[in-house]
Amino acid sequence: RSAQISTGRKFVLALDHGEDFLGALERFCLDNDVRAGYLPTFVGGFRHARLVGTCGPMDNPNAPLWDAVEVATLEALGGGTLAWDTERDRPAPHIHVSAGLKQNSADARTSHLLAAEVQFIAELIVIEITTPTLTRPRRPSLYDVPLLTFDE
Repeated sequence: RSAQISTGRKFVLALDHGEDFLGALERFCLDNDVRAGYLPTFVGGFRHARLVGTCGPMDNPNAPLWDAVEVATLEALGGGTLAWDTERDRPAPHIHVSAGLKQNSADARTSHLLAAEVQFIAELIVIEITTPTLTRPRRPSLYDVPLLTFDE
């Protein structure tokens, strides 16, 4: 599946110390009417974050993992896409990060970001996609995973 995109506005976004990363990103999208876009990259620090992961065996390695691990005091590099959740009428970001744990010789964790609190600053570039329309409906036949869809 593929589609050519048209881009609209381009933003730089600074999230400040103590802000909820995903909450602030959602507010930014709502305040600026950004319904689709992408974050080519972002850098910053997280006081703590929740990432998809587990320390135990996976019941079914072919199914999505819904468990989470908590990590703290991180330097993060990430990116992702922004689509619209039509069921909840709100932005549906899909963000992945590689984050170095400062206190563990910068050993890193890489996964889907579920939550994070900014430490010092997070600096994001947001590029709006004006066409096609991007949505993220859940696919019941595939473990109810929300998947990116677009007009072709």
